[in-house]
Amino acid sequence: MRNIFFKTLRDRRRSLLFWGVGLAVLAAFMIAFYPVIRDATFISEYLESFPEEFLALFAGDVIDYSSPDGFLNGELFFLMYPLLLLIYAVGFGSDAIAGEEERSTLDLLLSNPINRWRVVLEKFVAMVACTLLLTFIFWATLAIGGAAIDMGLNLIRLAAVCFSGALLAIAFGSVALAIGCARGKRGLGIAVGGALGVYGYMLNALAPLIDWLEPFQVASPFYYYIDANPLANGLNPVHAAVLIGLAAIFLVIAVLTFERRDLAV
Repeated sequence: MRNIFFKTLRDRRRSLLFWGVGLAVLAAFMIAFYPVIRDATFISEYLESFPEEFLALFAGDVIDYSSPDGFLNGELFFLMYPLLLLIYAVGFGSDAIAGEEERSTLDLLLSNPINRWRVVLEKFVAMVACTLLLTFIFWATLAIGGAAIDMGLNLIRLAAVCFSGALLAIAFGSVALAIGCARGKRGLGIAVGGALGVYGYMLNALAPLIDWLEPFQVASPFYYYIDANPLANGLNPVHAAVLIGLAAIFLVIAVLTFERRDLAV
């Protein structure tokens, strides 16, 4: 009980296992499906028949869908991968403090000689560790599968886009953690974190298509996750720093609000 980090990992082991298996299966399925897309020369022409707005919402700015980078960006990295990681991190962050409070286990936790700030910090580090572990599982599955079918993936750039997605998820998870620490309501943390994730995604996807919205694209965390195309160009240090900075800001908010709030225990 005095080591919140390992206690949290122990409590989350089953959830982490299921999420890891699910992400590995998703990655393996997409890799197995790629040869069909690669050999179907009509796919690019077929996609051109879709409205630009439709493609922007679900696949981003995919230039060559039959290429490994274009396929992975369109099928996984523009929407599905960050969405799944975001769901995991927001659920984790909202449950870290508020979940314990609603289950009436927080008073047991705080009855130990542990500072409140340390509880929040170790819960946050556990969220980061679990998110990065899922990221590694996803990357490793793509790397092994890509090598098996000779996709010619650059493993460093593949790691860059996977890591960038993890930073995005951690940023939104930190928002949910801060809401949970400030209000003690797990559902509110999920609602706020999820809503901000949806708005951020829509803003980033639609801003290039709507003139008056384009200047606001930089307000979306998704912009810093995918705009620099890390799968093709590697990790953008400035964009990564922005996501890390967002997570740090909401972590500080979480600590300060939790230190000052009267708990419902």
